[in-house]
Amino acid sequence: MSRKIGWIGTGVMGGSMCMHLIKAGNEAYVYNRTKSKADQLIAAGAHWCDSPADVAANADIIFSIVGYPVDVEETILGENGVLNNVCPGKIIVDMTTSEPALAERIAEAAAAKGVGALDAPVSGGDLGARNATLAIMVGGRQETFDEVKDLFDVMGSNVRLMGAAGAGQHTKMCNQILIAGTMIGVVESLFYAYKAGMDLNEVIDVIGSGAAGSWSINNLGRRIADGDFNPGFFIKHFVKDMGIALSEARRMNLALPGLALVNQFYVAAMAMGHEELGTQALYKVFEKMNG
Repeated sequence: MSRKIGWIGTGVMGGSMCMHLIKAGNEAYVYNRTKSKADQLIAAGAHWCDSPADVAANADIIFSIVGYPVDVEETILGENGVLNNVCPGKIIVDMTTSEPALAERIAEAAAAKGVGALDAPVSGGDLGARNATLAIMVGGRQETFDEVKDLFDVMGSNVRLMGAAGAGQHTKMCNQILIAGTMIGVVESLFYAYKAGMDLNEVIDVIGSGAAGSWSINNLGRRIADGDFNPGFFIKHFVKDMGIALSEARRMNLALPGLALVNQFYVAAMAMGHEELGTQALYKVFEKMNG
């Protein structure tokens, strides 16, 4: 069934995700702060909109995947944002990795206007977005989720409602905490292999298929081996995510020393000027440390 969908944020992941929905036969209304990043979607038939408000006025289900919580707040709750310009009965789906408390606030404000709201962050990086194999973790009401599920299935291969508003974001924090620690293991393992004179791809062939196997070693490890540090997920956004997780942990009176340690390595990567590179560029910090 063709739907009128809105899409705000057409970057590394958002562009591919929206393209899948267009190719599935949906009519798309798109907005991005840099219009050129939406050129491929427009060429595929998407309608350009000049603001989030314009998207909200034209679409029935409005998706957003932007950078930071402040961007989410402006996009959805701002004066020229989605919620102030949307009609009752429509649905807002924020797929940004953001703060659970903000997701709850959006859901409350949306409900007061008779609008559905879901927080639906994703995992899988640029590859998952391009291949439509994302894990999509959703918070919100069951009936709202049911209305959007067919669209989620176009973008991802593992879609699950995790609970009430904010539950999607909490699940994504669990995801990021696990990835953060795993990435330390990936870069230390491969830097050890490099210093030992091993072929990194051959090492990954072996350890990636055993007990040490993970998405990070088999995907981002390959990029390290090939000297490819282009972003599938920006370091600056991962630092943002770890900051949210650490803040939530403090609120719950929970110590996460492993995450705090990894966060420092990524902050060091930003200080070295690598904030626009992919998370696998953590390897460059270990190169610098070890000469």
